[in-house]
Amino acid sequence: MPSSIISHRANNVQPSPTLAMDAKAKKMQAAGGDIINLGVGEPDFDTPSHIKDAAIQALHNGKTKYTPVQGIIELRQAISDKFARENQLNYRPEQVIVSNGAKQSFFNLVQAVINAFDEVIIPCPYWVSYPDIVRLAEGTPVFIEAGAKQHFKITPTQLELAITPKTKMIVLNSPSNPSGMVYSKEELTELAEVLLCHPNILIASDDMYEHILWTHYPFCNIVNVCPELQDRTVVINGLSKAYAMTGWRIGYAAGAQAIVDAMIKIQSQSTSNPNSVAQYAGVEALNGDQRCITEMVKIFKTRHDRVYNALQKMPRVTCLPSQGTFYSFPDISRALPYIDGGLSDDVQLADYLLTKAGVAVVPGTAFGSPGCIRLSFATSNEKLDDAMDRLAIVFGAA
Repeated sequence: MPSSIISHRANNVQPSPTLAMDAKAKKMQAAGGDIINLGVGEPDFDTPSHIKDAAIQALHNGKTKYTPVQGIIELRQAISDKFARENQLNYRPEQVIVSNGAKQSFFNLVQAVINAFDEVIIPCPYWVSYPDIVRLAEGTPVFIEAGAKQHFKITPTQLELAITPKTKMIVLNSPSNPSGMVYSKEELTELAEVLLCHPNILIASDDMYEHILWTHYPFCNIVNVCPELQDRTVVINGLSKAYAMTGWRIGYAAGAQAIVDAMIKIQSQSTSNPNSVAQYAGVEALNGDQRCITEMVKIFKTRHDRVYNALQKMPRVTCLPSQGTFYSFPDISRALPYIDGGLSDDVQLADYLLTKAGVAVVPGTAFGSPGCIRLSFATSNEKLDDAMDRLAIVFGAA
């Protein structure tokens, strides 16, 4: 088949590196390989029983038909109530759209507001799908480097310098995938002061990991510190991480009515409504017992400390303690020349760790931060200890 069959749009994007690494690791496991998968970005816990029970009840009640494209009113009301209760944000149910995961929420947003050559500011490191979703809308990703010396967080000066007349939107993700860093109220206030001077710039606030954090200060997003930005901020979230519901595919977004209406139009011509049964489970997730989150976060923090302490002992590996999420993001650039006669970069290291050590990680290049690797600690202590022992051998600590 001639290559011209494939559109320029498809050729301009890459498969998700995190999903690709996960698939490769699982393929090796299926073939009998002794692989510890630290590349996957999902909790290893089962979905809590009360949420599964709500889905079963929905099935028995015949809730298996099409729903409104925007999502059932019960779930949108639960999301509206959640915003008011937990975030002190006021969004009417009409201002909420439920999608097939937060990835589709972001995709809908970009398709709804980005035109060809519009610029979207994306701090590095970033979640792997941001740039390609922007490119699919023929927009231009503009990256701001934020290395470990500044705790992987951009500064107001960097933001100001990145803004041009073509800037249409900025993406903020806190707690961050992959770095695990969290913007404080003071840091968000400084960024908000810059954005107030540029009234035509939209903000996408990706709050997916809001519950998985252990900072001494509470979670907040940019609208909390600067309510004047609410009309041009779209808050994106979902049930995947906090409720261990990755496969259920329920994400949501809230924002100005005109933007949400445009997102509904986009979704109506792609997937239509999200899964009906999953939506009813989502109502229970948001309205039901929240102790499941507290219990999972406590375990994640213990696992984080276990991994962080192990990484600290490895020569030429530097790592900041994560403030949230279930990822560690160590800088391994100084170690590369000492591994197996010398490795060229983090991509080669990730392949080496998988094939030689049996540990799946994701190279930092996939997140716009070459020289780092992302480790997920969403697995058992036994597997984490085994994986750290294998990494210690590779990095010369054992």
